[in-house]
Amino acid sequence: MRVLHVITGLGIGGAEQQLRLLLRHLPVRSGVVTLTNPGAVAAGIEADGTPVTHLGMAGNRDIGALPRLARIVRQGRYDLVHTHLYRACVYGRTAARLAGVRRVIATEHSLGETQIEGRPLSAGTRALYLASERLGTSTVAVSPSVARRLADWGVPPDRIQVVPNGIETDRFAYDARARHRARRILGLPEDAYVVGGVGRLTPGKKFDRLVRAVASVPEARLLLVGEGEQREELLRVARESGAADRVLLAGACEDPPTGASPGPSLPELLAAMDAFVSTSPDETFGLAVVEALAAGLPVLYVACPAIDDLTPEAAPGARRIGESVPELISALRGIQDARLARLPLPAAARRYDIAHSARQLMSLYDQAVHGTPSTAN
Repeated sequence: MRVLHVITGLGIGGAEQQLRLLLRHLPVRSGVVTLTNPGAVAAGIEADGTPVTHLGMAGNRDIGALPRLARIVRQGRYDLVHTHLYRACVYGRTAARLAGVRRVIATEHSLGETQIEGRPLSAGTRALYLASERLGTSTVAVSPSVARRLADWGVPPDRIQVVPNGIETDRFAYDARARHRARRILGLPEDAYVVGGVGRLTPGKKFDRLVRAVASVPEARLLLVGEGEQREELLRVARESGAADRVLLAGACEDPPTGASPGPSLPELLAAMDAFVSTSPDETFGLAVVEALAAGLPVLYVACPAIDDLTPEAAPGARRIGESVPELISALRGIQDARLARLPLPAAARRYDIAHSARQLMSLYDQAVHGTPSTAN
């Protein structure tokens, strides 16, 4: 089977990294088109052996991108087109139809209660999405919560399939040597109480609340992994809170194309932490929380559909908290006082293993192309 993946961009982000992971586990011949920004993840995908084409789209209204994309679909003789993220879904479904490919699966990675991919929802956004959705075969939601939002938006429920995001679970298993290495490179004392967070440094993630909370716990240090527009603002908040020397912004972390990196990997950075916090109030899945649980960390989160859609027994190390800074301060002090050892791997982390997600997706591919779902478990 030949499958073309179309994605809006390939800078570092959750949907982009998820695509790279899936490509490693899908037993099909794949190609990738990125409409814009062939960044670090594009280089990683190519290093893994999948070709990436940059369409060079100039903006949301670059209609000239449609015939260029349709030409790629037609020339590649693809059996199926799989689109990721809003703009790629709109253009990819249309281009596939122009190229004569009627089998199109679209994954909705980031539909929140009030935003889609960080942008406010609007009537126009919804209308364009629904118009293009009819051109596809089915729409994949990364969680039951996203599936409900798609149905509320107007996507017919029988066209929605849930295939959760996934992680390479075993890769995140705690390693004491990795902890020592990461702390040494980052200059973190071995006995420091390190609170961590992972994600884009954008206003929607509310990392400023985490900075203020850590500032009120004198023994704590904060390690944030990610990059984004709010970097300087977070450093300013740290200075004004008197915690500039206890807040470390480690930058973005992506597997290097060559497989050799002088800096700590994401599993090593998680190993360096003692507690993990997700302050974002509007998540569509919560992949970073699942990774932290796989690393054996106690987790505090404001919103995480990946965990809330399960029973409490599936993730006993995770605790939902409110959005206020005082509540976060109290929770951080509680974890510090408990001096928790590394927690055992929870059922949630195994449930969201990427190999399982790839098998579910392959079943949808077989259903779309051959009319019968795969029998793989």
